[in-house]
Amino acid sequence: MASHLHLAPRLTDAGEEHAPPSPIRVVVADDHSLIRRSVRLLLEGEQDVELIAEADDVASAAHQVQGTHPNVLVLDLSMPGGSSIEAIGQLRERAPATQIVVMTMEESPVFAQRALAAGALGYVSKELADKELADAVRAAAHGEEFVSPSIGVRLDALNRSLTEHKLTPREVEVLRLIALGHTSVEIARKLSLSPRTVETHRAHIHRKLGLATRAELVRYALRRGLLGH
Repeated sequence: MASHLHLAPRLTDAGEEHAPPSPIRVVVADDHSLIRRSVRLLLEGEQDVELIAEADDVASAAHQVQGTHPNVLVLDLSMPGGSSIEAIGQLRERAPATQIVVMTMEESPVFAQRALAAGALGYVSKELADKELADAVRAAAHGEEFVSPSIGVRLDALNRSLTEHKLTPREVEVLRLIALGHTSVEIARKLSLSPRTVETHRAHIHRKLGLATRAELVRYALRRGLLGH
């Protein structure tokens, strides 16, 4: 838990006492204890942020949010106990006063787009958490969006693909996995689709982009920043 700073009340010109503003109350959910410890140490250094609880899976994250009513939930994208993406939408419905900041190793703009569309206000790379997480928490607490700039550039490129070439989010996911070298069977398994459905998506992608070969799809995905690093 973050230690409380006992600040003397401020006096206005009229001599009235005003207590310092309440800290932003945060729950962090990550299945790695070392990550939670690092976040705890990081947030303890912020005077306006208080870490009030921790969780190590999706179910316990939901329990902590509903029990402690934090201002912000910092949520790992890949945790046991269910899909964190689905949990974002569910938590926003059940606890609308709690804003969500995703903190993840997954820097693909596809996942960022899905998390933001589900209701998250922040999307931060774990590699840059020491520089960006506190700012993302503050932004979320004020109802403002914060995306790591390195991811934001690729997210803008993704959104152009969705609008300029009329790709659907699912087609972008399939395109990304094709460019990463996965077969239709592997893609079907990853996305819980049938191989036939994946082949249909593949045909739509080729038609919409006007590209004939997998090599051309790879170049397109690279130019659009869909492959992460």
